[in-house]
Amino acid sequence: MGFIALIFTLLIEQGRPLGAGNPAHRAALAVADFVRANTDAGERQYGILGWLLVVGAAVVGAALLEWLASAVHPLAVFVVHVAVLYLTIGFRQFSHAFTEIQVALAADDPSGARSVLDRWLGRVEVDDSIERAVHDASVQGVCREAIAGALVAAHRHVFGPLFWYILLPGVIGPVLYRVAELLARRWAHPVIEGATQVEEPYGVFADRAFRVIDWLPARLSAAGFAVVGNFEDAVYCWRGAVASGTANDSRALLLASGGGALGLRIAEPVLEARWAAGDQGFEWPGAEPDAGALRSAVGLVWRSVVLWISLFAMVTIAAWLGR
Repeated sequence: MGFIALIFTLLIEQGRPLGAGNPAHRAALAVADFVRANTDAGERQYGILGWLLVVGAAVVGAALLEWLASAVHPLAVFVVHVAVLYLTIGFRQFSHAFTEIQVALAADDPSGARSVLDRWLGRVEVDDSIERAVHDASVQGVCREAIAGALVAAHRHVFGPLFWYILLPGVIGPVLYRVAELLARRWAHPVIEGATQVEEPYGVFADRAFRVIDWLPARLSAAGFAVVGNFEDAVYCWRGAVASGTANDSRALLLASGGGALGLRIAEPVLEARWAAGDQGFEWPGAEPDAGALRSAVGLVWRSVVLWISLFAMVTIAAWLGR
């Protein structure tokens, strides 16, 4: 049933996509903010308590909902699976912004593409001089950030929750992954002390818990990019990123593998500098991305989707035959 529910959900999403600011997402953010406001006492153990409260309530609630549905009818269980997957898995939560960027660049409007990109990545309005100093408004800069954002978003919106949906029973997996990712993004913001950035005590556990949950899915996503793209270059970049000391940074691995698979330099200059400053001085001589590279990135993501859905289908068939 899980495989059929996934296919049904993806078909629904193509026709009626779930917007980024949907009521479920706003409600989850409100709950996260409420729990933090009532448990944050400035120490790490309170962050652990808050994380357990939010994630525990979400997981238990999802399991209870599925149990109640199973007591009603198998069709009700199917509906629950589709509803949960619709809220936790999907391309259209980020693909519309990627499409708008492509349209803006095709119309020779890099500033418009930059505006769409900033809205997509959740950047708030800042002083114009700071914006120009921090963000590259050139076509190459926009394409670089857009492709990087698309690969990371595809992993976190599709491949990551799909992995846990396959691994854990029922709908617990995607709920666990999505809520853990939301808390890490909402709570784990660095604090400026003097001239350095330090971890905010309350968000330390949320960030580390998501790193643990995302460790294996991120590597499987990176492996998927290598399989459906340029395998040798993807593996070369992956090994170089690991040798440069970014083995625990799942985003760095995704960008290294995805960039190698596409033959492009999609990591931001700061990350490239970290790679070059490592013990083995890894430098990726890929091409700079342009507007045409956006289509290549879309193709890479869709081939990865077909790969993982095919594997899910084989696992499902094997389970049916083993009964």
